[in-house]
Amino acid sequence: MTMTPGLRKFVLAVHLTSSVGWTGAVTVYIALDVAAVTGQDVQMVRAAFLAMELTVWYVIVPLAFAALLTGLVMSLGTPWGLFRHYWVLITLVLTILTTVVLLLETQTISYMAEVAASGADPRGLPGSLPHSVGGLVVLLVITMLNVYKPQGMTPYGWRKQEEERRKRREQGAVLPS
Repeated sequence: MTMTPGLRKFVLAVHLTSSVGWTGAVTVYIALDVAAVTGQDVQMVRAAFLAMELTVWYVIVPLAFAALLTGLVMSLGTPWGLFRHYWVLITLVLTILTTVVLLLETQTISYMAEVAASGADPRGLPGSLPHSVGGLVVLLVITMLNVYKPQGMTPYGWRKQEEERRKRREQGAVLPS
């Protein structure tokens, strides 16, 4: 099913906004994470851990789901398809993996925020820099795949393309000149 041009533009705008927002929110999260693990002031470190939890639950997780959902809608509603091109398939897999790792990491982030809120000294908490920096790198790879769209069709894509060509040839042979 192909979307109408107006609907496609709307979904694309939502997809781009949520994807860019997700990347930006992760960048902000990394700044908070660096402040939390390098800070010397107890109140500032406590505030950073609390802000990390708020950022993850109220910004990053919703944007991740919005990007995933709108990406699926875009792939299913446009000629690119979901399984026709390797770059779309790789983007989907990376987005799902990134979202799953994010959801698993939220437990650790919530625990660190709970410790920080408890009144205990949060300066010894490890933070989550490897996950957040790794997540940002994956998001940038996904962005590059979506911008450059490297060539390469899946076997399914080749089959579908051949079916479409065959239909067009048959229709052309049936129609009078």
